Amino acid sequence: MGDVPIVSDFVAAEFASVIARLTRTGRITGDEARATFALFDNWRTQSAEDADAEPADIQTATAIIRRLDLNIRAPDAINLAIARRLGASIATFDQGMVQNAATLGIAVAAV
Repeated sequence: MGDVPIVSDFVAAEFASVIARLTRTGRITGDEARATFALFDNWRTQSAEDADAEPADIQTATAIIRRLDLNIRAPDAINLAIARRLGASIATFDQGMVQNAATLGIAVAAV
């Protein structure tokens, strides 16, 4: 059996934000959003481990952003800080995130 995905509370909030934005812009209905939330919550409960963001993750993310050699926004820096603390790989389709992870020595899972 493969590695178990880790989903931080911060990632869950980012996911909720995306679904809410899709609803506000009319790309999905409220019913579709609620169904998507339910599917995500069920998947997370059944198939993933939880991780909480910690104050030290914000401090690490701030240090990552202040490096100035990375083109990175706060949410990505926070996700990378959490992954670094946990010794976890990240899963992303964002090539900028992949490059930043590589620069920081954080493994990227195949997606």
